[in-house]
Amino acid sequence: MTAPLGLIAGLGDLPVAIAENAVSTGQGVYVVRLKGFEDPRLAGYPGAVAGLGEVGGLLSKLKSAGCKDVVFAGIVSRPNFRDLKLDLRGAALLPKVLAEAGKGDDALLRLLVNEFEKNGFNVIGSHAAHKALLAPQGHIAGPAPGDGHLADIARAAHVVAALGTLDIGQGCVVCDELVLAVEAQEGTDAMLDRVATLPEAVRGTEAARRGVLLKRPKPAQERRIDLPTTGVSTVEKVAAAGLAGLALEAGGTLMLNRAEMEAAAERLGIFLYGFDPGLGL
Repeated sequence: MTAPLGLIAGLGDLPVAIAENAVSTGQGVYVVRLKGFEDPRLAGYPGAVAGLGEVGGLLSKLKSAGCKDVVFAGIVSRPNFRDLKLDLRGAALLPKVLAEAGKGDDALLRLLVNEFEKNGFNVIGSHAAHKALLAPQGHIAGPAPGDGHLADIARAAHVVAALGTLDIGQGCVVCDELVLAVEAQEGTDAMLDRVATLPEAVRGTEAARRGVLLKRPKPAQERRIDLPTTGVSTVEKVAAAGLAGLALEAGGTLMLNRAEMEAAAERLGIFLYGFDPGLGL
């Protein structure tokens, strides 16, 4: 009997897509919905609800379900660690969590992966759990990017790689090789909303699109957790900001509902492009 995929889920479309894929491929899934971040679309799957600090309970539930492979997916806001409800395992882990939290998200995620591996689980990335989600290389949809767009992509790729070494963010917006915005804790949507308020002199418009949003992982990122994720709403916000396209690191960025993303890009007249992972490094 195939061991079910253990899915530790937050909010958003990604955990839903992974759960659907695990069932459709015959593996099956056991979903642990994180308390406070429970997506109702996952309620019908076998599983349980656990708090972020209930580490022992979470490990026990996954073991009882027979899970071997475990994947973390979905949106979870960083909590106030000192206010978490902790079980014994969570309390024992808290000093390490507090020590790593100040080093950035990537250090914290590595600690989490290590804890699960020490308890016999094989932690896999979302891209391993659902391979079709990874962005391909080259022109994906919409009008083909021109030389100016490719120059913006090269500039943005270098900027995000540099940001990533400091564990800051996974995206930025560049127009005519000028950096308009970089992504930090506010996330991609908020960054694009900010770009949409900039003067039209420094960004594109619906009538004359310019500039690009680029997404890529941090250079030393723990890729089994927190790969950059895009969807239809990303495409729509790129368009609303007057930008010409969305560039994604090929093999390093997730595309949710890819067919719908491609249709939106065609409808809105923006390009989707998968760039070489070595660009800007």
